[in-house]
Amino acid sequence: MAAAAPRRFLADTCTALADTLLDAAERTCLHPDGHWQRTPDDPSVDAALLLPGVRGALPAADPRTRATLAACRRELADDHFLHRFRHDERPLEEAEGAFLLCGFVMALAEHQQGRTVEAYRWIERNRGAFGASGLYAEEFDIAQCRLRGNLPQAFVHALLLETAARLGE
Repeated sequence: MAAAAPRRFLADTCTALADTLLDAAERTCLHPDGHWQRTPDDPSVDAALLLPGVRGALPAADPRTRATLAACRRELADDHFLHRFRHDERPLEEAEGAFLLCGFVMALAEHQQGRTVEAYRWIERNRGAFGASGLYAEEFDIAQCRLRGNLPQAFVHALLLETAARLGE
């Protein structure tokens, strides 16, 4: 917010608040392996934790950004689809479908790291997971190749457009 309107009345307040939040998160939610963890009490990774790097809250080169991306690849990815988080010890696909929104965020994160081919693999894999109507749902069942969750999912459509635009730059 502060960067978008640096001369605005609350820019310094917004920047100070963001710094305070980041400091608190680093104290309580940084996994010993260097990636962001879901909560102070849950050391697992969550694909939503890619967003601070993608949205510019942290630089792309920040070790926490890179470690979180690597943890998501390692723990949540399945054939260029991404699950949001691991619910329990069951295989990922038994708990829920892959989140298409997360797949597009992963494409943006890979692109930000300069991994262009991987970014295109992520966008293309997730772009192809639409229904007969051409619309996207919230989730995609990888095993059964069908949509799951809320339909249509406007956030997925919006992020598809953003991802395509960013990769096209």
